[in-house]
Amino acid sequence: MMMTDSTQIWTWLAGVADPEIPVISIVDLGIVRAVDWDDGVCIVTVTPTYSGCPAMMVINESITATLNSHGVTQVRIKNQISPAWTTDWMSEAGKDKLRGYGIAPPEQQVIDISRLSKGSINGLGRPEKLKVSCPNCGSLSTSCSSQFGSTPCKALYRCHDCLEPFDYFKCH
Repeated sequence: MMMTDSTQIWTWLAGVADPEIPVISIVDLGIVRAVDWDDGVCIVTVTPTYSGCPAMMVINESITATLNSHGVTQVRIKNQISPAWTTDWMSEAGKDKLRGYGIAPPEQQVIDISRLSKGSINGLGRPEKLKVSCPNCGSLSTSCSSQFGSTPCKALYRCHDCLEPFDYFKCH
């Protein structure tokens, strides 16, 4: 069997939608970590967004089905849990797609040392509250209604200007 170029595999995988948020691909989400070949077997390394993510079985099946449909018949999914997935791995295009879908993307990097500087601590010695912009109208006048949204990786927010509720993809 002739091996397909890994760049082509990445392109095909960029068409595999996340089952929980179908507007974003698994590549834009940042869970596809590597594409390799070993003795004619295409090995796709994925990192779940969190341990025990119920969508991983569907994602793995979608990866295999997509590659099979393009003639890659020998596929192995390698689950890699370390380093743990972080929203820092999301592409900017993916964040834009989330916003367009009505989900506020992560507002900061997970590994963000700027919050440790004096400028980001309020007068009470606590970190400033995260400002989440409304994906519908762009307002920063929003508040968290619930730390739990439609999926465990999202929180529920409400905009005080357009009055619309929206999901916020939590940083982790």
